[in-house]
Amino acid sequence: MRFSTVSRVALATVLCLVAMVGARAQSAPAPTPAEARAIAREAWLYAYAPVQGYQTLYSQTQNKDASGYIGGFNRFRHYTRSSTPQDKDIVTPNNDTPYSWAWLDLRAEPIVLSLPAVPAPRYYVNQWFDLYTHNFAYTGVRATGRDAGTYLFVGPRWKGAVPKGITKVFRSETEFIGTLTRTQLNDPNDISAMHAIQTRYTLTPLSQFTGQRAPRPAPPVAWPAWDASKAEGIGFITYLNAMLPFMPTVPSEKALFARFAKIGIGPGKPFYPAKLAPQVRTAIELGVADASKALKDTALAQSSSKGFFGARSELGTDYVMNRSLGAMLGIYGNSTAEAVYGTQQTGPDGKVLDGSRRWVLRFEPGQLPPVTEFWSITMYTLPERLLVDNPINRYSLGDRTAGLKQGADGSLEIYMQHDNPGPDKASNWLPAPKGPFFFVARFYGPRQSAMDGTWTLPPLVERP
Repeated sequence: MRFSTVSRVALATVLCLVAMVGARAQSAPAPTPAEARAIAREAWLYAYAPVQGYQTLYSQTQNKDASGYIGGFNRFRHYTRSSTPQDKDIVTPNNDTPYSWAWLDLRAEPIVLSLPAVPAPRYYVNQWFDLYTHNFAYTGVRATGRDAGTYLFVGPRWKGAVPKGITKVFRSETEFIGTLTRTQLNDPNDISAMHAIQTRYTLTPLSQFTGQRAPRPAPPVAWPAWDASKAEGIGFITYLNAMLPFMPTVPSEKALFARFAKIGIGPGKPFYPAKLAPQVRTAIELGVADASKALKDTALAQSSSKGFFGARSELGTDYVMNRSLGAMLGIYGNSTAEAVYGTQQTGPDGKVLDGSRRWVLRFEPGQLPPVTEFWSITMYTLPERLLVDNPINRYSLGDRTAGLKQGADGSLEIYMQHDNPGPDKASNWLPAPKGPFFFVARFYGPRQSAMDGTWTLPPLVERP
């Protein structure tokens, strides 16, 4: 091949520019320890929710030995039972509605979700979240009604035409998305009827839906194996970098990622902590510790989920802290319009709740949770935030619990402790571990008073 004079000049110019960029990259000063610590503190908090979400994605789509493995992308796995202490896919699993999980890969083409008609009074919801853990879409009883529907999920870069027969289109900020779908189970005799509905939640590639030729498959992804200790420390950068190629930078975060790049953060960029200057690595580790402590201290003081779950626009100006708190308190919680969550982790003395002490949650007459669907109170261990193994296999109590006893005046007391409170209170006993615990109250279909704070969860009180 022969080059013209103009081509040779153009080529020389390009090579010169490349050399200049490379020289600038090599001469870019390393961050000072103080700067590295500050950046790491900000970056770890930013990454906390996405990285915790990655744990679930990896376990369910890549780790074939995991109990929660669903078989890969673009398919549902339905559970026909409520959660137990053996279920560890996510922290604070609910015990009210069996889960259906799916992760979608939207790189090659969109995916079509088809939903059946679901007669009243059964409740179901498909909560859709992106790699940030933002709840960007909802389908189900509240959001789209009880009629059958067909919904198209597209990635951030898709520019195709919407075919006929699509009820609504949902566009994600990220190339991979997930759903935590919940379907109401009324009692053990209801399992087959509930499962018949679950199996009619279907996922279909757009090309198959339209009868066209399938596009070229997206290239495989080298997902890094999950290591919790690594993710909690400086190794969070490895997981964040692996996710960033599928999370196009939003304009408002360009300056943020320019700062993050100073400590090795970038889409698909390899990260080698051992190659860092010792003082910089120490500074990054200190920044991570700063952020971790601040998040845990803030989480301990929370008593409500409001503001922690939702779309990016719903999380407010402090969306990074809000989504991080949501991920720590109970990742993939519903947005406020779908469900409100209440919690308590410390007693009046400021100490973490302990099951060796005797606690009571009392709803005064006329003050039961205001909901259109149903409510529950679920017990969890600390620090694991998993369901509590107990001799009566009771993990939650609520308005659907058989035998739950109210007072003659209409009040309701729930007893939280490790030991059985006695025959007169056993019907209302929610067994706690013999040690630290916390609980989550879930209000499905919250009425306005629950959403605006006019009604609030009463505080836990220690019994003599």
